[in-house]
Amino acid sequence: MNGVLRSEEASDEEWERAELELLFDIARTFDKYVELRSALGPLLSLLEIRAGLTWGMVTLLDRSTGLLKIEEAYGLSPEAKERGRYRLGEGLVGRVFESGQAIMVQDLSKESRFLNRAKNRTQADMEGLTYYCVPIRSGDGLMGTLSAERHIQRTPCHEALEVQMLRDRGLLEKVSAIIADSAKLRERILEEQFRLRCTGDAQEERLQERCLPGQTPGLHAQAGGRIAAGSAIMGTGKAMREVYQMLTQVAPSDATVLITGESGTGKELVALELHRLSKRSGAALVKINCSALPESIIESELFGHEKGAFTGATSQRKGRFELAHQGTIFLDEIGELSPQIQVKLLRVLQERELERVGGTLTIKVDVRLIAATNRNLEAAVKEGRFREDLYYRLNVFPLQVPPLRERKSDIVLLADHFTEKYAAKYGKLIKRISTPALDLLTSYSWPGNVRELENCIERAVILSDDRVIHSYNLPPSLQSAVSTKTEPITTLEAALSRLEKELIVEALKISEGNMAAAARRLGITDRQMGLRVRHYGIGWRLYRSPKR
Repeated sequence: MNGVLRSEEASDEEWERAELELLFDIARTFDKYVELRSALGPLLSLLEIRAGLTWGMVTLLDRSTGLLKIEEAYGLSPEAKERGRYRLGEGLVGRVFESGQAIMVQDLSKESRFLNRAKNRTQADMEGLTYYCVPIRSGDGLMGTLSAERHIQRTPCHEALEVQMLRDRGLLEKVSAIIADSAKLRERILEEQFRLRCTGDAQEERLQERCLPGQTPGLHAQAGGRIAAGSAIMGTGKAMREVYQMLTQVAPSDATVLITGESGTGKELVALELHRLSKRSGAALVKINCSALPESIIESELFGHEKGAFTGATSQRKGRFELAHQGTIFLDEIGELSPQIQVKLLRVLQERELERVGGTLTIKVDVRLIAATNRNLEAAVKEGRFREDLYYRLNVFPLQVPPLRERKSDIVLLADHFTEKYAAKYGKLIKRISTPALDLLTSYSWPGNVRELENCIERAVILSDDRVIHSYNLPPSLQSAVSTKTEPITTLEAALSRLEKELIVEALKISEGNMAAAARRLGITDRQMGLRVRHYGIGWRLYRSPKR
């Protein structure tokens, strides 16, 4: 039956039987993989081998950017897939997602934008290809698209051609429904796993203590620990809720936002959320780390350059501000900019115009600026390391992201989230975090904030060999005296006496048993030295050098 779906002359009964077998195998394929993305490659292979539908591609909505992201596509490198994005209404894929209606194109050779899909496909290769693209629906909304192509032999019978196209479209719509159902099932499984962990003895007690009045741990479980539906920010504590409240108020405007906070607190996630909730969410979000680039090229990166502007400038290049036109630009670690770049940035903020390096043309840009820093810019202004006028231009709407030690109630939620993330990544089944491990996580000060917590959990998931994260799976820096059973077993007075004796013995060794010299080295009198030597019973003569 494998060849029936590839045949244009199959009867309806043969087609339906073969279609059911293929759909059953596709469903079994999804059951084999934990992550949805891992099952998409085998799915597209089944469509090609069994149904003759080639060049398959699956795109899913990235809610943080509002763009369609290529999750899997035949013939594209991993780098191309990672970069692949479609805006609403862009190309056939964007049009299908925007309208929610399937599209069939009978001759791809007339659609020139598809010719570069693979470098080895010529105009002749595209002739006779029929392109299909169907939406992937999740309830009343859309979550992505599924597309594929078929080379249909041109026959005199136009009716047979239409039947084949309708069959292919129907098959792809059924496959898209399986993808949607699989995605929803995985979401429910993750929510249920989270809820079950939250109802464990020790974990339930901690969540109950951290709940707001009138809330229950179940509410956190249903939200997946996220501060709001569709948000990538994790946390339900008061500190993060106050930040999110301010974030939602400023996001719809075009006001410049300055995000401050210690390293590792999640300032970039706040910037992504600002863009997601803004009216510019359909446009690009361009990110640049100002500390990651040397001063010699940061100007070119921000503002672009003309051909021949400097050695190595072999062609004209647009800067990040131009690429972010009508969108958002996020400047991370802005406190690292040199004074020369600060002057040029100030002009862009004031006039919304720039000039490329080596150019004279004034370019107008319409961008919303979000900046972030872990430095104290006010102190930098007083010290003359940061321009005062630029600081006040940036500080239109400040947002302070609290360190993890000030949001202890979120530690368990974040630990659960990272456990699920890395358990899926490394193919491990982690059922819970032990009570001693939770004690360590909640009592630690987390100088590296959320980033340090994520690294600790990743290490613990790798080391776990019994489906549980134990305290000994956590890094030594988290271990306490109690957890390692190394509590002090002596008094302070005894410890000081032991240290004093060790210092006296060491001084006598250095001075070769000369008590007067040892006393001077320790900064005490000869009488004090003699009393201490007698008190501790130190045989000072043992340290004298033998007479020659």
